[in-house]
Amino acid sequence: MNMDDDVVEIGETSVLSRKMGLGTNKVGKSDIYKDVKDADGFGLVKKAIDSGMTTIDTAYAYGKGRSEEIIGDVIKHYDRSDIVIATKAAQDPERDYAINNSPEFLKKSVDQALERLKVDYIDIFYIHFPDKDTPKAEALSALEDMREADKIKAIGVSNFTLDQIKEANIDGFVDVVEDNYSLVHRNAEKELFPYLRENNISFVPYFPLASGTLTGKYQASDYAKVPRFSKEEFGQIVTSLDPVKKIAAKYDATVTQLLLAWYMMDPDISIVIPGARTVEQVEQNAKSWDIHLSKEDYQAIDTAFSDFK
Repeated sequence: MNMDDDVVEIGETSVLSRKMGLGTNKVGKSDIYKDVKDADGFGLVKKAIDSGMTTIDTAYAYGKGRSEEIIGDVIKHYDRSDIVIATKAAQDPERDYAINNSPEFLKKSVDQALERLKVDYIDIFYIHFPDKDTPKAEALSALEDMREADKIKAIGVSNFTLDQIKEANIDGFVDVVEDNYSLVHRNAEKELFPYLRENNISFVPYFPLASGTLTGKYQASDYAKVPRFSKEEFGQIVTSLDPVKKIAAKYDATVTQLLLAWYMMDPDISIVIPGARTVEQVEQNAKSWDIHLSKEDYQAIDTAFSDFK
């Protein structure tokens, strides 16, 4: 990928990011990843930044703030202006981690995240999940207050329906949306992407590799290992990956590297944020930048997964 094509503006803000960053749900011990060690997380974040992944995506929910603390310990050794920090909040520890979008909670969450990250501003702050009661325009207005106070630079929402995004954006405060999207989860292409394009809102997909399903490591007989898909869906994914493996071989790349290059070439995607468990995975993901995908191969990959649209 050419460097000129590798820098994107988040919404209409001053936040600039490279097209690939690091997702850090595996940084900081959590209820899901109980075997994660702080030292490993420190090494992952440092390797990512050193490899050019200077956008770091985290959340309070990743280890109940521990991920943010580890990231803060790492980035103090770098020029802050070179790093883009994105974090999220919604789980309220004072309400048994129930989802909370109240203005008071969101403002407090920004201040607490700043302390854990040991910084004086956050580049992107997301509402991690929508609650049932708070008017979304009020929630966004609270974050706009934090932006005016120079505590955050860009405002995002995550896991919102399109109607909730429209409600949240009634005053034009939404800069970026983060949601589940991959070549096998393409619902966003029908209605969400057109709305985001029309309103100059950036998009960041999570689970771009469908939690490892799109790495090419599985055979059709492995369907029981990935219960999120039915046996038929899983078989279809494996079949769709067959032509992708051939294209990857042409570029002397892994399937993972090729698909990350595909996402970076997709004009509807601002930043792809693959997670990683090891430093080696970070290094391998960074090699995706070296792939100069042709328009023909980009289209061939899109076509291979057309049944998932």
